[in-house]
Amino acid sequence: MYDYGHMWWGGGFLMMILWTILIIALLIWVIRMIQGRGSGPGWRTGSETPMEILKKRYARGEINKEEFDRMKKDLTDQF
Repeated sequence: MYDYGHMWWGGGFLMMILWTILIIALLIWVIRMIQGRGSGPGWRTGSETPMEILKKRYARGEINKEEFDRMKKDLTDQF
């Protein structure tokens, strides 16, 4: 009267979908953690640290050596 084979197959298919979603979510999380590691603490992916900005400004010639040293000291004293 009842065919339990179809019920098991339906449950197995649902579990396969749930495991697939779990694996995709885990991969996304790992990729975000790896990308975020180079940009500093927290989830600041894509943003630069104040020291990186300061170094770029010095490299472009926007500030001179004295200004760079003073700002660098200010930044390192904060942390």
